[in-house]
Amino acid sequence: MTNNLSRLAIIGATGSVGKSVLDICRTYPEKFKVAFLVAHQNIKKMSSLINEFHPVGVALTDHEAARSLRELHPDLPIYESEEDLEYIVTHPDVDHVVFASSGTDAIRSLQKALDADKNVSLANKESIVVAAPWVMPLVKRRDQLRPLDSEHNAIWQCLIGENVRNVKEIFLTASGGPFRTYTREKLSYVTPEMALSHPVWNMGYKVTVDSATLMNKGIEIIEAMYLFNLDNTQVHAIICPGSIVHGIVHFSDGTVKMVASTPDMRMAAATALAYPERLPTMPLVAPLAFDPLSISFYSPDESLFPSLALAKEVACKKGPFPAILVGADEIAVDAFMKKKINFTQIPVVIEKVLSSYNGKAPETLEESLQILQWGKVTAQSIVRTLEK
Repeated sequence: MTNNLSRLAIIGATGSVGKSVLDICRTYPEKFKVAFLVAHQNIKKMSSLINEFHPVGVALTDHEAARSLRELHPDLPIYESEEDLEYIVTHPDVDHVVFASSGTDAIRSLQKALDADKNVSLANKESIVVAAPWVMPLVKRRDQLRPLDSEHNAIWQCLIGENVRNVKEIFLTASGGPFRTYTREKLSYVTPEMALSHPVWNMGYKVTVDSATLMNKGIEIIEAMYLFNLDNTQVHAIICPGSIVHGIVHFSDGTVKMVASTPDMRMAAATALAYPERLPTMPLVAPLAFDPLSISFYSPDESLFPSLALAKEVACKKGPFPAILVGADEIAVDAFMKKKINFTQIPVVIEKVLSSYNGKAPETLEESLQILQWGKVTAQSIVRTLEK
């Protein structure tokens, strides 16, 4: 940290979470300096961000895109390899690394950033679900790793100053997705276009479909177990239409803490980036209106949304199954988006993949990534047998 100015490296800068983080940087240029920007292949957006934020360097992990960006910005260091990313996240001019990308490609960079004692804000579920045994031991101090997803960020806020041994249970809230009132028959007619119409959040297609199946909440349950060192029996999902409440902690003395706010990712981004300070987010985010305000909760129907039940079973089993779940789900969602299978077949594919594994639990990160790949390949084979 230099003169209270936090220098950031943002991995996934052109995505929806990256946009929220950059909005905070725009609003508070005296507090945050964008040192490095990393994305996959969005040349146009990255070029625009370069002109706006004047970073020390950028990276596009797609080699062709990186080559094209160099032609547009010949005087700026432009990186592309995994070794380059590790260089960026451990750079002496970086205080805080934001992992806003999806997928498992950034796991090793996350490990490097934590090991280098950087502050880390994390919105990458896969890194924890697939690699927690090789990531979480690298966290050196409390609040070094700051969850950026709204639900985990809310739980993190509730636990500030608390002893985790006093936690009885936590609840991760879900909007219920666009189909929470559907019947089983009606769900079979859901199209990709319908699944992408989330009632609250604006996200990428993968997490939006996962939210519609409630798989996203199941994956978040597994992530929360590792982030907060809780048993699977202590982590639950609950429906909160409108997503006003983001997370709830029930303590052993009967006290309940919850975080409620206008549903906007910039709220979570501001708390993670500025901790322990709280930054005014108006006029970026409209304040929560208390009059009128109605908040309701109810349990999700796992018979209608079996993806959640599958993820909870995986949370109980642990071992190789979280990696298998992530791999199988990625392929099943992709197959649904390409109209190879219907909406209700997404959990069918995942269940078949999970039940067909008879190997051992991974002992290294490399073995976990191999199991993840096995899950993808097996899911592809099952999809072919179900194709419409």
